[in-house]
Amino acid sequence: MQRKLLQVVETGLLKADVPAFQVGDTIIVHQKLLDGAKERVQTFEGDVIARNGSGIREMITVRRLVQGEGVERIFLIHSPRVAKIDVKKAGLVRRAKLYYIRDRVGKAIKIKGDVKRQLALDSAAASASKVAAAAKAAAAKEQTATTGESKRAAKRKAKTETTKK
Repeated sequence: MQRKLLQVVETGLLKADVPAFQVGDTIIVHQKLLDGAKERVQTFEGDVIARNGSGIREMITVRRLVQGEGVERIFLIHSPRVAKIDVKKAGLVRRAKLYYIRDRVGKAIKIKGDVKRQLALDSAAASASKVAAAAKAAAAKEQTATTGESKRAAKRKAKTETTKK
């Protein structure tokens, strides 16, 4: 009974916008931080070297080099402190844990790219940006209709916004 209740509570807390990524991928984690009284978002970009747990307890270990020194951070994927995760590059590895990278230096750290998954990521990002641009253009059109600009000026403005991206 308690397990079922826990599962119901945990499924309600899972994030729906977590992208599909694997060990070996290069990701950008946007983390919310309290800076005095303000809350700001700080990014941490690196390679995923491990993925542990499941459900609400799922966490990832992200490694990057800072001034020649390796820095690793562990993030809970479904934490409210993690604002979003962006997949920058798909990596091709044959292991579930990449702890061996800790001992490597220079070019030996480099992870091969997975071309097929990268193409899928790029097309998904392109379609998402097109949807965002269309929504922005529709909002601009609606705003110009209320401000009284001419239709021709509104079309010109929307066209320049879509071509900039």
